[in-house]
Amino acid sequence: MRWKPSAEACASEPQRADRLWRGNQPAGSPVVSEEQFDLLPTLDLRQEMPPPRVSKSFLSLLLRVLSVLLSLVGDVLVIVYREVCSIRFLLTALSLLSLFLAALCWGLLYLVPPLENEPKEMLTLSEYHERVRSQGQQLQQLQAQLDKLHKEVSSVRAANSERVAKLVFQRLNEDFVRKPDYALSSVGASIDLEKTSHDYEDANTAYFWNRFSFWNYARPPTVILEPDVFPGNCWAFEGDQGQVVIRLPGRVQLSDITLQHPPPSVAHTEGANSAPRDFAVYGLQVDDETEVFLGKFTFDVEKSEIQTFHLQNDPPTAFPKVKIQILSNWGHPRFTCLYRVRAHGMRTSEGAGDSATGEPH
Repeated sequence: MRWKPSAEACASEPQRADRLWRGNQPAGSPVVSEEQFDLLPTLDLRQEMPPPRVSKSFLSLLLRVLSVLLSLVGDVLVIVYREVCSIRFLLTALSLLSLFLAALCWGLLYLVPPLENEPKEMLTLSEYHERVRSQGQQLQQLQAQLDKLHKEVSSVRAANSERVAKLVFQRLNEDFVRKPDYALSSVGASIDLEKTSHDYEDANTAYFWNRFSFWNYARPPTVILEPDVFPGNCWAFEGDQGQVVIRLPGRVQLSDITLQHPPPSVAHTEGANSAPRDFAVYGLQVDDETEVFLGKFTFDVEKSEIQTFHLQNDPPTAFPKVKIQILSNWGHPRFTCLYRVRAHGMRTSEGAGDSATGEPH
């Protein structure tokens, strides 16, 4: 049979524990009464603590961190902007390259004839052989004609080579006019720019690089003193009226004036409407002021490209300069072109040819 404690022993057990706890407390410690000890469970240990105060050092540290972050963000934005600019340049270059390739492909497609235009006629084998045989016969006939022509040319060349060469060189030197030209720059002729009209300037094509001499397509008035005549190699002045004064290599008794302009059949644009039409010729005396009228003429573009006009210099008078005054052209609204001007006559000494004087203009 087990032993069980009595009720009095159980009631006295808490009192004994309390005395043992009080006896173990160090000396000088505050004594807590039983009433205070009983009030401990009623205390609200979850009361809110007062907010801590923010020190100034923490705020300064926060501001420094923010400034560093802002500087880093600014650097990142600058780097991104530079990358965007480089990417934009690359995109622009790629777009231009794509446009060039597209234009090239379009040009190739335009130049290459489509397959639909090829003949769809289907020939039989016999028809094909017949066509090949006929074309072979035509080629043989053409070869025979070429051989015959070659033999004839060879015989003519062997018999008359020296005479033909002399005739060709003579015609080239005389240029079918057969008169000496004193308006050639190679013999000493030049242009009096002070008395000559200004060059034509096209505002629609006046790009900045045309101001440089090696890009400028406009020709000076000295080009009319050169024998090289081909489309575009001319001196142009504004409008349908203008003048050019040629300083001759000496005093010349003028007898004829020759104008040259390419025919409409070889003109690139608008035919020959920029050619001069009506013009007058004057001889300038030594004082450079007195002008002698030598005639008024019309250059007909429907005739030969080289036309010579006889001057009214009677009695013959020697002039150091000659003036060509253009009165109209063949319909061009903006400019008139002169390709070549030739002055014919007889050159005199410095003191000769002054006895006769013409009518001043």
